[in-house]
Parts: sequence; structure tokens; C-alpha cells
Amino acid sequence: MTNPEQKTKETASTSRRKFLQAGTATVGALAATAITSVHGADAAPAAGDPNGPPNIPEWMKQPGADVGSQTYGTPSPFEKKVVRNVPKNLKQYTSASSRTPLQELDGIITPNGVFYERHHGGIPEIDPAQHRLMIHGLVEKPTVFSMDDIRRYPSESRIHFLECSGNPGFEAIYSKTASDLVGLVSCAEWTGVPLKTVLKDVGLKPDAKWIIAEGADAAALTRSIPIEKCLDDAMLVYSQNGERLRPAQGYPLRVLLPGFEGNMSVKWVRRLHVSDVPAYSREETSKYTDSMPDGTARQFTFYMEAKSIITRPSGTQKIEKGFNEITGIAWSGHGKIARVDVSTDNGKTWQSAKLQNPVLTKALTRFRFPWIWDGQPTVILSRATDETGYVQPSFADLKAVRGLKSFYHNNAMQPWQIAESGEVSNANVKA
Repeated sequence: MTNPEQKTKETASTSRRKFLQAGTATVGALAATAITSVHGADAAPAAGDPNGPPNIPEWMKQPGADVGSQTYGTPSPFEKKVVRNVPKNLKQYTSASSRTPLQELDGIITPNGVFYERHHGGIPEIDPAQHRLMIHGLVEKPTVFSMDDIRRYPSESRIHFLECSGNPGFEAIYSKTASDLVGLVSCAEWTGVPLKTVLKDVGLKPDAKWIIAEGADAAALTRSIPIEKCLDDAMLVYSQNGERLRPAQGYPLRVLLPGFEGNMSVKWVRRLHVSDVPAYSREETSKYTDSMPDGTARQFTFYMEAKSIITRPSGTQKIEKGFNEITGIAWSGHGKIARVDVSTDNGKTWQSAKLQNPVLTKALTRFRFPWIWDGQPTVILSRATDETGYVQPSFADLKAVRGLKSFYHNNAMQPWQIAESGEVSNANVKA
């Protein structure tokens, strides 16, 4: 005999089953109605678009790739343009560079796979278990560190840009795309240990004024770093964007000097020699110095000045009449970007663009500006101002001071010509 409590439970269970069955039927009816409305007599297949609605696209007709079919994820095969921009027909590629496809990217973080490269002796393959960092010279305790020793220190993660100081050269302002022009800049989240933490352990002597960093590549690239920078925001970095450094970015260990010219952030770092004088190495005498019109040269020009570029619309792209979003990136080695102004009439008038958060120190900042194009030919350009009040110059103003043989530290504004057809091209034209 069924007791009242058991009967109540059975009734409730039956009610739940009926409710679920009714709910399922309702959802099925709604789905059928939706399908009918999409595939009804009034919904004709789009001409020349077999995978567009109301048709069923090919990729819905069978299961996709299995989980684990890629143990390290790669981009879609349809994103073939999002690759490094490698110059063609160079005599050799051991000492060369490749550029980030800036016009193909969004946001401020550069994916590791398209982070720009500049190498002077190729890319070494280094076993981290055998890699060592020696700190010696004007220190109390000369020390050789393993990678395990470095990783035992408290770590920090920070977002900063890196930029080659020849980005672009003063006579290389006529290229087609944003990548061709200033693709030797990228931005990442870096993880490592503050250099000052390690230096505190080894003990700097009072007359320590410079640290000479040497890389473990075939070029043994060597740069002199002021001690003030080493005790400020310099880092010893072992990870980039959440994973260990790629070989092309200095695996297993590199120096990071936020805001300084790129090749000072020595990759594959193996030695830090603490000294009272700089090394005057090849990379800070015959190279990476700025020739001036009067025959002198600027030396130790570490900081990358405020700079910006519109990445969309930009060279080789095409726009339509009406609404277009103007967007790009801005950065400064002296701190945060304070504002970016955009001109849509070749510099006659300027309007403030919106800066996308977060706005970080010594990092790329994304800016956006809504624009209604009237279909008439024009020139667009951007102008950055950093938190020190420094304003990005025009190329004419920069050339008046530096001439054309300076090569490094060209941070001039980049104008884009928009034709009546909507095609975008470099507005810098050789005379």
C-alpha cells in the first residue's frame, strides 16, 4: 500500500516529467517556426553566396576538428596576412629584421608569433639548463646565476613596448604600409625579475656608473646601460605574454629597458659587467648614433620619443564613403600618452581622439576617432602628446633640426592620402 508521502513524491515527479516534456515540445516548436520562417517561401538563397543565410554553410554539415588536434594553437588559415613582414631579396638574413603587421592587429598587445625581430648574428638555440648569467666587475659578490636561480626571485609582470631606433630611417619614409614604415615596434606583457633586486644581492660598489650587457648570440651584441636605468625599471625577463620567451625574443633570458631603444634590451643575456665607464661598443659608436647636419653625432640617445600612426585606414587599404573609424597606436619612452589628435584635412585642423583604456606607461596606447568621409580626396594623420608635454613633430620640422643622415630616432607624423576611389596610400612622396 502506497503511503501519502510516497504518493505525493510520485505525483511531483510525474508533474516534473510532464513539464519538461511540454517545455521540450515548446522549444522544438519555436525552433521549427524559426527554421520555417528562415527557409520559407519568402527566404530565397543569396545569389553567389552558397554558405550565406538562409543556406546551411558547409562547416555546419559535419563535425569540426577534434579536441587536441593542435597541441599548440595556431591562427586560422584564413588569416594569412597576419604574419611578420620580412623584407625580400636581402643579401643575407643573419643580420636583418622582420616587422609586425600593425595594420592587421587590434588592441595594444602584439601576439608572440608576429612580434618584430632584429638580429645581428642570427637566432641561437640555447638550452636553458646550460645557460648562465654572470654579474661581475664593480660588485661586492661576483656571481654566476642559473635560470633556476633567476626564477627564484620574486617576479613582476608589466606591459611595455619595444621599438627599434631605426623605425624608420630618415630616408625610408616612402613605403606602402604601416608595417613597412614603423613595423619595428611591438608591445607585450613581460614577466621577470627587476634588475635592481638582483643587483642588490650582488652589491654595487660606489663607483658603479654603467652596466655593460652582452648577449649570447654569434654577434655577442654589447650595449652600455646607465646605472640609473638599471636601478629604475629595468628587468631581467624570461616570459612574454604568459609563456616563456621565444628564441627570437631572447630565450631563455633577456634584458628589458622600458622606453629605451630596442637593441639595448639585450637578448640571450649572458653577462652584466658593472663598470665606471661605458664600453663604447660597435653598437653605440659606428651604429646607433645619430649623424647631424654639422658633422657631429648624437650618442647615447636612449629614449624613444612620443610617436603615433594611424593603422586603419592606412596604406594599401580601401574605405567607403560615409562612416569610418580611424584607429591607430601611440607610444612614448618617457611615460604615458596624454592625448592623440587626428586631422582629416592634412593638418589644417585637429580633433582629439579617444584613448582606449588602459593607458599605460611606456606601452602602446590604442586611439579611435569616428569619421564621416564625404568622398573627397584628403590626407589624414595623427599627432601624439605624452605626459611630459612633448608633441610629436612633422617630418619637415624634424628634418630641419636633424637633417636626412640621422637615420635613427625618426618619430615624425605619418600622413595617409585618401583618393576619391577610397584607396589609401602614403602621402609622403619623393620630390
